[in-house]
Amino acid sequence: MLKLSVIVPAYNERETILEVLETVRSQSVDGVVIEIVVIDDGSTDGTPDMVKSKPDLYDRFLALPKNLGKGGAVKAGLKEATGDYILFQDADHEYDPAEYAKLLLPALKHDADVIMGSRMLAPPYTRVHYYWHKVGNRVITLVFNIVNNTTFTDIYSCYLMFRRSLVDPDELTALGWDQHAEILTIASARGKVRYEVPITYHGRTYEEGKKIRARHMFAVLWTIIVKGIRKWR
Repeated sequence: MLKLSVIVPAYNERETILEVLETVRSQSVDGVVIEIVVIDDGSTDGTPDMVKSKPDLYDRFLALPKNLGKGGAVKAGLKEATGDYILFQDADHEYDPAEYAKLLLPALKHDADVIMGSRMLAPPYTRVHYYWHKVGNRVITLVFNIVNNTTFTDIYSCYLMFRRSLVDPDELTALGWDQHAEILTIASARGKVRYEVPITYHGRTYEEGKKIRARHMFAVLWTIIVKGIRKWR
């Protein structure tokens, strides 16, 4: 049996966290055991109490004493995870856990090391979202591909899945949104079998709680370039 650790970082997501965890828990894929690891990143809206009220919806729960940012929560989650593969799941409903079977297929069938869910590979549907977010995503994906000699179409999709053995959480230095690029750089360099699969996307508006901003792109680009250069040395 393949074991998949789904890491769910959450910050002030009491409106959606239980519904997301219920959907994750309901997933069943032949040949796969799913471990759910929830990391609360110092929420102030009662999210930890909501999670603790439903212990059947997760396997491991860690409440950070203060807000460290998504990168800090992810790093804590990686230390808690015990699966063969890691998959990130946001605590909102932008990404649908029903896609897990598609993401797991390259691992089960082709022994893939890295699998990226792409919103750009003609999914059945995708919610129209911010134009400049899409432009920014294309820019950072292009730079990543140039630096790492890859052909990804959507590197900043939440659904990044990789072998846990490829990335040591103690080696991660980024704690912000740029940590995603750092993890993908490391995993792609060490794991030679990489796949993408199309996924649907239900992007939130800022009014609905979306947290990433255009300014975060600069830190992401810096991390891609610096980590890529170090990799080739």
